[in-house]
Amino acid sequence: MTTIDRSRIKTLIEREESRYVAERPKSRALFEKAKGSLFRGVPMSWMTEWPGSFPVFVKEAKEARLTDVDGHTYVDLCLGDSGALTGHSPTATAGAIAKQVYKGMTCMLPSEDSIWVGEELARRFGLPYWQIYTTATDANRFAIRMARRVSKRNIVLVFDGCYHGSVDEALVSVRDGPWRAQRRDIVGPLPNPASRVVQFNDLDALEEALSPRDIACVLCEPAMTNAGIIFPEPGYHEALRETTRRFGTLLIIDETHTISSGPGGLTRIWNLEPDFFTIGKPIAGGLPAAAMGLTQELADKLQTGPCFGLGVGGTLSGTMLQTAAIRATLENVLTQSAYDRMIPIAERLASGVDKIIRDAGLPWHVNRLGCRAEYRFCRVPPKNGAESEAAFDDDLDRLVHVFFANRGILLTPFHSMVLVSLATTVEDVDLHNKVFGELVNELVG
Repeated sequence: MTTIDRSRIKTLIEREESRYVAERPKSRALFEKAKGSLFRGVPMSWMTEWPGSFPVFVKEAKEARLTDVDGHTYVDLCLGDSGALTGHSPTATAGAIAKQVYKGMTCMLPSEDSIWVGEELARRFGLPYWQIYTTATDANRFAIRMARRVSKRNIVLVFDGCYHGSVDEALVSVRDGPWRAQRRDIVGPLPNPASRVVQFNDLDALEEALSPRDIACVLCEPAMTNAGIIFPEPGYHEALRETTRRFGTLLIIDETHTISSGPGGLTRIWNLEPDFFTIGKPIAGGLPAAAMGLTQELADKLQTGPCFGLGVGGTLSGTMLQTAAIRATLENVLTQSAYDRMIPIAERLASGVDKIIRDAGLPWHVNRLGCRAEYRFCRVPPKNGAESEAAFDDDLDRLVHVFFANRGILLTPFHSMVLVSLATTVEDVDLHNKVFGELVNELVG
């Protein structure tokens, strides 16, 4: 295997970050001005996680391109970290939003589109009943509350390295024994006493955690994505479902990221049987919207008792604008034919990256989940969150992102993840692979 000189990485980072700053004077000036009114200089703190000492300020985003205020146009392979998986402002969704805006946005009353949306979600994902929320965090939070109500239990089990939005119960880790804040920079409460956390793919740990019969629900992705793409081992989901049922624990499947696999997600592809299903990000083409599905059995149990007016929902959830956007997106954008186009392009990207890695003899690998791919700087793909955390290389991550940005490509800032949208072209991924090859040559040449 080829060994990379660590001092070479440092030298390249310094060079690329200097270039980044020099080529973006307007973004730099706007960032300095923004610090006067916006906390950390941005409207949402994650926006500081991009490469370089400041984020680019966006002038326009359309389809698979983004243009900043300095006039640089980028191939966008981040796509709002999945929120714009559809491409930016897809025509059908943008048209539906524009039309609905002039007919009313929110009345805290249903529209006819909401019935179409409920029926389509049921058809795609297999659960009969649905609610519409504003974010996937909301959908997960409310599914947890419903699970607690039905089970009369309080504890939530998640997997180390997971991501389910800013749900407090999911911000935990098994590192160093006691559970504490997940990963490196979580802001929030002390480790949640209502959480239990185990490693993905560890059935013995799952059995031990559920055996006290005090866990209300397991909240999980069908394949992990935030710690890199981590696939379940053969038979894992069958065992997870059998074990949760045996101990009276409900199962919440979150497909906010794994919807990259197909129009029905991995729930349809793998014939999963969740009690609750949650999804957000791309389902309204970039407009904030999410959905939660539940089984007939749970719906029957939850129909009785007081109204769900407080603690589940939100004044600006399930609006006419959201349901119009979801309908347009599911009906015209996130279709089977769209995935039939996107997935082969993602395969082309992943196979090209894999060839470059192998030809250079590097101890790296690339994984792909539908139209989502990720390369990691370790030889063996991690099988759980702990192995993934150990494989992170902060310097290489930092270099990759700024190197690509300087050559007109945006990657997801939190990790080396690339997304192919309906608007992404073969030429776009070929450019990505060309730049990836240039980076590898700089590192090993």
